[in-house]
Amino acid sequence: MAAEKPAAIGIDLGTTNSCVAVFQHGQVEIIANDQGNRVMPSYVAFTDADRLVGEASRNQAALNATNTVFDAKRLIGRHYEDAVVQKDIKNWPFEVANVGGKPHIQAEHKGEQKQFAAEEI
Repeated sequence: MAAEKPAAIGIDLGTTNSCVAVFQHGQVEIIANDQGNRVMPSYVAFTDADRLVGEASRNQAALNATNTVFDAKRLIGRHYEDAVVQKDIKNWPFEVANVGGKPHIQAEHKGEQKQFAAEEI
């Protein structure tokens, strides 16, 4: 009997929305989140108590704009001085810092100022 192949996980990290799928037993299944949605907004928010993702993050964005991150995909693999990065920074309510030539998102989380690479978001 042939050994069963391990499951493979795929992540579709979109600028606007993201989803996660698993391939196992010859089929692909898109995984639903806690709200039952198979696609969620590509947002992450930091608060004094939590890190919020998806709908929860987007829903509070107006009240916590400087600590709510979106478009993080646009920073992956780029240098801080790239013209595209500099143009985007002007349109975002959150801060982006130059850390060793790479763009890092600044946010206050649990009362502390922190910096995150786009890949961490």
